[in-house]
Amino acid sequence: MNQFVIMSMTQRFLLVCALCCSLSAAYSQKIGYVNTQALLADMPEMKVADIQVNAFQNELVSKVEQMAVLFESEYKAYMSEANAGTLSKQQQQQREAALIAKQDELKKSETEIQQKVLAKRDELYKPILEKVKMEIEKLGSEGKYTFIFDQVEGFMLVAAEGDNLLPVLKTRLNIP
Repeated sequence: MNQFVIMSMTQRFLLVCALCCSLSAAYSQKIGYVNTQALLADMPEMKVADIQVNAFQNELVSKVEQMAVLFESEYKAYMSEANAGTLSKQQQQQREAALIAKQDELKKSETEIQQKVLAKRDELYKPILEKVKMEIEKLGSEGKYTFIFDQVEGFMLVAAEGDNLLPVLKTRLNIP
């Protein structure tokens, strides 16, 4: 009798496992993919943002270039005076210290430019990226997608069985 109960429990367990497997096979997952780089590259808003970032960067770089030209002329003047022997030891040290300070200022300005450009890019890209993210989430919900993958190199997990959502997202975001 005891063996009968154990066997019966084992059979019930196998029956439950078989039922679970058949239910999970019956439940199909809907998978989609999108190439976000291509989507963003085609967005007019992104093109405008890129133009604005480049203009901002060019403006900042031109100021630093002016500083660099001034530094170079001061350095050349110092070198000609030092080579001519018209400067005292103390004057040479003072001019060298001033040139080193200006060189450090140039390096600092270059670093600040990089930081400012990144901040400007983040500021301009953030609303665009949020818009795309919200539209992808909305499309995922409406289309009852279980997963949506980014088709960027190395991140394409399923392609043959998934739906390419790039054309739909372009239409929804009014991208030609």
